[in-house]
Amino acid sequence: MIPPDTNTEEQTEMSTAGGPSEQAQDAPDLSALGVKEGAGHAIKVAGLHAYYGSQHAIKGIDIAFPANEATAIIGPSGCGKSTMVRCINRMHEEIPGARAEGEVTLDDVNVYGEGVDVTTVRRMIGMVFQKPNPFPTMSIFDNVAAGLRLSGTKSDNLRERVHRALRAVGLWGEVKNRLGEAGTGLSGGQQQRLCIARTIAVEPEVILMDEPCSALDPIATLKVEELIDRLKSRVTIVIVTHNMQQAARVADRTAFMLGGELVEVGPTQEIFTNPSVPRTEEYVT
Repeated sequence: MIPPDTNTEEQTEMSTAGGPSEQAQDAPDLSALGVKEGAGHAIKVAGLHAYYGSQHAIKGIDIAFPANEATAIIGPSGCGKSTMVRCINRMHEEIPGARAEGEVTLDDVNVYGEGVDVTTVRRMIGMVFQKPNPFPTMSIFDNVAAGLRLSGTKSDNLRERVHRALRAVGLWGEVKNRLGEAGTGLSGGQQQRLCIARTIAVEPEVILMDEPCSALDPIATLKVEELIDRLKSRVTIVIVTHNMQQAARVADRTAFMLGGELVEVGPTQEIFTNPSVPRTEEYVT
């Protein structure tokens, strides 16, 4: 669940929209994937290869993303960072001619396993893209509610869940009187936080972020980074970034990729101050 708000007036407003039993009924169905209930969920990638037609983009990557930590993926353009994270929630296979081989496990469940429902995978492993992508024909409210409606959230609990998600991303005070307006009418930074609200409204266990701040100004970037710091107490976060200062600010661990391969991964401070591989040192300096 998203951490509760401490504002008494807002808590009162939220409590009128649905009680605890309704919240429990609308929680993600972890059993649909066989994932264990618990405080956090880890991702492990083993022997991952990814292709675009005949192009071999990811070459046998093995990496673990610990539960309730933020892991940054750094590396030059075209090294496979975005491809790798898209493989984690099976977005890669949506590209014509693209395919992936290997294992990606959420706890002990292989998301590429036979019979695994892709929709359930993507609900539990949410994704935030480089450019804000609010649904153009939907209001601010409906943008956040879209995933909830698809997952069958009851209408009497929908309002609470939408408001709670907007508060969690620090957007409530800016849009509470504009919920019926188009999401595309917000600023770029607000649109990105709206998209993050849409992602966390369905309460995923993992959030993938593909350069979420690359199109944002410094103030909007700071708000997103503060949000990442808050969210990782509840979810596991993987963030692709070209900004090494950002990786140093938000990530517990950092992984360096080059040419479709994983060069090095470790605690962020160690990667930036005392890397063990010369290629990593050359890149970060």
